[in-house]
Parts: sequence; C-alpha cells; structure tokens
Amino acid sequence: MSKKELKTNAMRILDRQKIPYEYEEYECENFIDGIQVADQLGYDHAHVYKTLVTTGKSGRYYVFVLPIEDEIDFKKAAKAVGEKSLEMLPLRDLTKVTGYVRGGCTAVGMKKQYPTMIHEAARNLDYIYVSGGKLGMQLKLSPLNLQKASGAEFGDIIH
Repeated sequence: MSKKELKTNAMRILDRQKIPYEYEEYECENFIDGIQVADQLGYDHAHVYKTLVTTGKSGRYYVFVLPIEDEIDFKKAAKAVGEKSLEMLPLRDLTKVTGYVRGGCTAVGMKKQYPTMIHEAARNLDYIYVSGGKLGMQLKLSPLNLQKASGAEFGDIIH
C-alpha cells in the first residue's frame, strides 16, 4: 500500500481549480528565509518569491508576494491597495490571521482571501517558487496561475 501524499490547503485549492504546479519538499525543522531555501534547493533567486502579510491603517489585512532578495516598499504597497499606510502583521498573529506558520505562508488558501499583490517583475517569468503552505514545501507555478488562484493583482511594491 502506498503512502498517501500529504496535500496542503494551497495544493488542494490549486487541484480544485485545475491549476498545474509542481512541488518539492525539503528538510526544515525551523524557519529559514527564502534565500536559504533557494540556496538549499539550488533555485535561481530571481524565481523565488516570499509572501508577506501586512495590516493597513484601516485594520484590513493585505498580502504581498515579492522576490526574496527585495524589500517591500511600504509607501508603494499602501498606495497600490488604497491605504494611507501599512505595517507588517505581528508574527504572533500570523497563524491566527492566515492559518499558516512563518516560512509556510503562501497567498493561496489563507483562512480568508485577503487583497493580494504580486510584484510586477513576476509577470515576465515563466514560473516562480513560493511556499507550499507548510515548512519544508515549495510550489513551482506560473505567476499568472498564482494570480488566478489568489485573486491577486500585479504592481510595483518594492524599493
């Protein structure tokens, strides 16, 4: 009897929407940043994206997907989602708000669908890697399919 494949919520949603993706699991006991993940798996940094969750001045939550080597530009990001200002969601609230843990957070399959922005550079790539919804899991999919699955828009959100 074969061992049942463990699917994350993100993978189940992609399957339901018939969105093609590949996944790779890797050893990861604790949080490591996207650069360390890319180096461990031999991925080109330009194709690896991180997912950040922020809170607007209004109290609403926003999700941003950007290249691992870049930093979010809070002014550009706030303007892109129509907020006066944004700040990072406190880490202690991440699982409560998203259903995901640090290092396993992805724009697909959060507890609620929050407004999501993907950095516009992704649109020019055939594929990107994002967290798969748990520590030790990466998903590979086209940026347009990530946009479709997460209801995201593309925009300029980095320095």
